[in-house]
Amino acid sequence: MTKMSVQTVLTAAQAAGRMIPPAWPLAATVAVNPFLGQTGETLAAAGARLSRVGGVPVTMPRAWYTDRIASGEISDADLSAALALAPSHQRPADLAALKAEIAKPAAAALTTPTVADLAQRITSQDWPAIIADRIGVWASAHFDQGQALWAAARGTASDTGSAAYTSWRSFAMHDLTPEIAGLKGFAAYVAATPQRADEALSRSVERLGLTESALPTVFHSQLMTLAGWAQVARWRLWQAEMANGTDDTLTDLLAIRLVFEEALLALFKEKIGADWDGAVAVHASPLTPGHDQVLDAILQEATERSVQRSLAATMALPAPSPARSARPQLQAAFCIDVRSEVYRRALESVDPAIDTIGFAGFFGLPLSHRRFGSTQSEAHLPVLLSPGVRTCVAVDAAMEEQEEKLRVAARAKRAWGRFKLAAVSSFAFVEAAGPVYAGKLVQDSLALDTRSATPDPAPRLDPALGPETRLTIAETVLRAMSMIDGFGRIVLLAGHGANVVNNPHASALHCGACGGQTGEVSARVLAGLLNDPAVRTGLLDKGIAIPSDTLFVAGLHDTTTDELTLFDAHSPPPSHTEDFAKLRTWLTKAAVLARTERALRLPQADTEAEVVGRSKDWSQVRPEWGLAGCKAFIAAPRSRTAGRSLEGRAFLHSYDWQADKGFGVLELILTAPVVVASWISLQYYGSTVAPATFGAGNKLLHNVVGGIGVLEGNGGAPRVGLPWQSVHDGAKLMHDPLRLSVMIEAPREAMSAVLEKHPGVRELFDNRW
Repeated sequence: MTKMSVQTVLTAAQAAGRMIPPAWPLAATVAVNPFLGQTGETLAAAGARLSRVGGVPVTMPRAWYTDRIASGEISDADLSAALALAPSHQRPADLAALKAEIAKPAAAALTTPTVADLAQRITSQDWPAIIADRIGVWASAHFDQGQALWAAARGTASDTGSAAYTSWRSFAMHDLTPEIAGLKGFAAYVAATPQRADEALSRSVERLGLTESALPTVFHSQLMTLAGWAQVARWRLWQAEMANGTDDTLTDLLAIRLVFEEALLALFKEKIGADWDGAVAVHASPLTPGHDQVLDAILQEATERSVQRSLAATMALPAPSPARSARPQLQAAFCIDVRSEVYRRALESVDPAIDTIGFAGFFGLPLSHRRFGSTQSEAHLPVLLSPGVRTCVAVDAAMEEQEEKLRVAARAKRAWGRFKLAAVSSFAFVEAAGPVYAGKLVQDSLALDTRSATPDPAPRLDPALGPETRLTIAETVLRAMSMIDGFGRIVLLAGHGANVVNNPHASALHCGACGGQTGEVSARVLAGLLNDPAVRTGLLDKGIAIPSDTLFVAGLHDTTTDELTLFDAHSPPPSHTEDFAKLRTWLTKAAVLARTERALRLPQADTEAEVVGRSKDWSQVRPEWGLAGCKAFIAAPRSRTAGRSLEGRAFLHSYDWQADKGFGVLELILTAPVVVASWISLQYYGSTVAPATFGAGNKLLHNVVGGIGVLEGNGGAPRVGLPWQSVHDGAKLMHDPLRLSVMIEAPREAMSAVLEKHPGVRELFDNRW
């Protein structure tokens, strides 16, 4: 074998790293497409790749599809249409041949083994688990974001190595656990490895006998064994590249994992060498979908066509035509999040004077916000974008003193928490102060705490933006909302968030368009901007005339309780006192209707009142269903979907293509909201079809590690994705794994032109993701 250059190895390592999806920390969890590195391939091809590198399925078990065929849910027409889309050289000859093939049991998936897998077969040791444990012990300290009481020393990048690899090497040279398990001399072996990660990678490639053609899937396979740690490293790279930088953590982790492989092969080569050579040959062979992978991709396509057929039938139903008022008294703009579809329908039903609008929950404002009493800024925008506007809380002199007290209180709370948990004081604390907490334990257990979170003071732009910038933002947002005329007396801008307790994944229930934060800040900033008289005057010259009696109001929809909080509305102007009284009545009625509908799907929620209690129940593993069931994205005027129940399963974006000159808004929709909705849909898809790989496991076993993720149990790698309880009610799946169906009312030529400009988005459609 010709020795490869370090650069060749490094290039292959970096490419393999991009096959791994990123994982955001728990404080700002956002949905991520677990197939992000495979969107350039078809589902069948991705299935072949993921099967080779980790035995990961990309579709449901065959019986799941055949049951739907037997029930008539999937029709012959659906199967025929799906069959026609499959490559001609791989698909069955006709429908009869397809049915005959799927009636046979699928062959068991064959995973290409790692050296650790082969060593496990000939010893009594579970080497993959041992390696995961030892890397996990080091990584949980290295990646810690402030949770650890005693912070570990972190390696730093230098001429002799990069940060993560240097840190691990220092740890592993003193870690005797692998040697106790049977990996003799491992600490000394690590001490003899090169000090630079790239050189260690190159040495591992040589000692493992890897060929250049084998590197892509060997490296991908090794990163897959690292599970959540690799995804955390991928997030670091993502963040660095958003700031025009780079990060070496992924390649460091790959080098670390390969050192274990190298050491195991050196120890057991006589017994497993031939098997390992066979595995390398498999990795070096062309990657093509197998017969069963092609069949299952056809069945998945047929399933989605059956759902699209049902959706088309719903859209074709005659919509009720209530007597609408000439001018709406209320226009309520909600995030396109599928949970708002239920609430919007409920709100529209309580009075014909109400119209609703769908728009991404960050309301077009790429904000970075510093909360009251905090020194840190949080991004409130889709993770695909970078902040362009900064905000903080508007405070006066009296509030400045209060803010400082909050900071002191927060520091004292952290210090008290550390004292309670520290090794020296924890047992004494429990003995002395434990009984004092009995009342709180009872209160939390019975959900007796009725206090609501107090909203922060109103946000302000920091620094302030000039008049032209403010005007440009206002015009851009209104046009993107297809809202350039017909303004109501009140325009409600409703962000959303979730009020839950004892839930490490709480931020995942917040607004994905706001980067895992709530939509409160975005809604309040935009309402202030659109109420600015100078901005309204400037909009007149842009052809947007907002009536003088139109008032923009910010709100926050709690998706767990369906309560909607109004901000900065405690003393409405006299001209709108009656409007606000009606608004509060409408919101109360809509909340009851929405909760009643959602109670039908939630386990142990017999009435709408019981839905509210779930938000305060610290034992509740399903406070709400989040976006489970999501299946479609629709961008069209509300008239196309109004009055039709989409069951909280569709992202609804208001869009009027006839008002979109130049199709700039269409381009924005296809490149941002559609992509974010696709990520959400595919996260639910992956967590359902491959929960062992792309799901977070059982909530009851979760332990938070480093503030970045959860372990299922007390060791190993973080579990990334959705907990099983988020897609399953204990008896059946609550999410049908479907790739997103996108429906946009616009000229086909305009949509094609946008996709031609954006190859990354186009491949999502071309490869049917």
